[in-house]
Amino acid sequence: MCNKAFPEESNLKLHLRIHTQQKRFVCDLCNKVFYEKSNLKMHLRVHTQQKPFACDKCNKTFAKKTSLEIHLRTHTKEKPFLCNECNKAFSQKQNLEVHLRAHITKKPFKCYVCNKIFSRLPGLKSHLWTHTNEKPYVCEFCSKAFSLQQGLKRHLMTHTNIKPFVCYICNKAFTQQTHLKEHSRIHTKEKPFLCNVCNKAFTFQAGLNVHLRIHTEERPYECYICNKGFIRRDHLNGHIRTHFPREKPFACDVCNKAFSKKSGLKIHLRSHSQEKPFVCDKCNKSFTQKANLKIHFNLKMHLRIHTKEKPFVCGECNKAFSLKQNLQTHIRTHTGEKPFPCCLCDKAFSRCGNLKRHVQTHTSEKPFKCDICSKGFTQHDGLKKHLLIHTGNKAFACKFCNKAFYKQPDLNTHLRTHTKEKPFACSICNTTFAQRAHLNSHLRTHTKEKPYSCDVCNKTFSFLAGLNMHAKIHTKEKPYECDICNKAFSYRESLNLHFRTHTKEKPFACDLCNKAFSAKSSLRVHLRTHTKEKPFKCDECNKAFSVRANLKKHLLLHTKKKPLACDFCGNKFSSSNALKQHLLTHSKRKSFACNFCDKVFFYSAPFKKHQLTHTT
Repeated sequence: MCNKAFPEESNLKLHLRIHTQQKRFVCDLCNKVFYEKSNLKMHLRVHTQQKPFACDKCNKTFAKKTSLEIHLRTHTKEKPFLCNECNKAFSQKQNLEVHLRAHITKKPFKCYVCNKIFSRLPGLKSHLWTHTNEKPYVCEFCSKAFSLQQGLKRHLMTHTNIKPFVCYICNKAFTQQTHLKEHSRIHTKEKPFLCNVCNKAFTFQAGLNVHLRIHTEERPYECYICNKGFIRRDHLNGHIRTHFPREKPFACDVCNKAFSKKSGLKIHLRSHSQEKPFVCDKCNKSFTQKANLKIHFNLKMHLRIHTKEKPFVCGECNKAFSLKQNLQTHIRTHTGEKPFPCCLCDKAFSRCGNLKRHVQTHTSEKPFKCDICSKGFTQHDGLKKHLLIHTGNKAFACKFCNKAFYKQPDLNTHLRTHTKEKPFACSICNTTFAQRAHLNSHLRTHTKEKPYSCDVCNKTFSFLAGLNMHAKIHTKEKPYECDICNKAFSYRESLNLHFRTHTKEKPFACDLCNKAFSAKSSLRVHLRTHTKEKPFKCDECNKAFSVRANLKKHLLLHTKKKPLACDFCGNKFSSSNALKQHLLTHSKRKSFACNFCDKVFFYSAPFKKHQLTHTT
């Protein structure tokens, strides 16, 4: 009939049904065709979410008996599919088939245009369409053309708006079963795509593909101006913008900010004059821009602002929202869904904006430059906030202590020092925090996550700021010098802290005992003497410490490491205090050791003063 060849007779029988027009069974929900009634019956369970086959070990349910059998192997550790080449075993046949491709190097099908080779003929045929631009499958609704029939089928669902594949956990619907499968990994935390170099796992194949470029050092996206290479196209696009700064002839007389259009400068000047000429006639709320008034005046949204109507209610916690999209975003706090994954490190986010901000930690691109001091920023908002430092305009004042701030969010954070409000709670140990950033920092004491690595010594850090500070150890750069004693520092914060040794200033006071400190970190450590919080826990013996340095000292007891050597006799010690105490045996100098914390003093007066810190 068509001379098509098949490796097995069963495949040929299935193919013959196309020619014989054998009776077909069609799914009413997604129009998928089946030649066996039993296959249609099994397929319908995808839509009904019926899962009659339950695992007796963990109660997980499955739509197919074969799926249950495969799942049971995760409990029995059975791996019946063996590779004949290297004897590696797999629990599923398809995993073995994927693995076998690593041994098969023969790719007999070659593209005559670009010489790319393929192991299978269909792969070559699909590839050839990229050169010929042949798109034989055309949509009857919008005339959009596709190279493959399945591409057209997928596209048609955008017109019919049929989404037959529904997630049974969060009810999100999809046009394709593959998209539902990918989405379900957000709930199951499954990461089936493993890097064969460093064993890092990824939720999506695309994430693994991008990650592999870190090992291969492949940079396929190259800047045509400076030839700098990038792992991803969007990183290249962001970089190219740095070469084409837009001309901005209209400058603000107050803060020197420049604009490409006169209208932009006109709107900006209202931020200085506090002018808000566009007023809502319903509630008298005013706006600096007409566009903002239009958004406010959108009938549906506007009425809810005035009536306080919040028709969209969360089924988990009964929190209500005026907008549907706000409810959808909120629901992710319950489901844990993070639909925006980073392709470079497999970190995922619940909001698209958070992903965009995160991606810039990988690219290190800072396209927004301050015209006054040349400091670079990854986002325009960051530059806007920074410019306020130069203008000196602190418009937001605290009603309790009159302290002024550049930004409203900074004032809101400060107000919590008066109200003692701590709205951000740790889900693991219930510790509460006044700021979300402090909660995020605290969470890393539980997860031990350190995503930022030093290129020179491979030391890892929980935060990018920590890595940036550490990098100066290698460069020996000390650009910040004290005006009084000429001592130089790598960081401005270190200079500020040092300067207080001259001024004797202690701006950070404890609300509980009024003790004051020159550094905010010292106050933070001190507060733990009141709260009894010990966030630094030893993984070996579960002993907890209030200060990270004490945990580091303690860990040396387990590792038996003694990194500090005596210059006189070569004896080694695990802590600097122990070495100091030992050195006295050479100098014959009298010492005073604290029985509570092993701190050593050379003079009696500071020793006695120190003892009081333990007894009070």
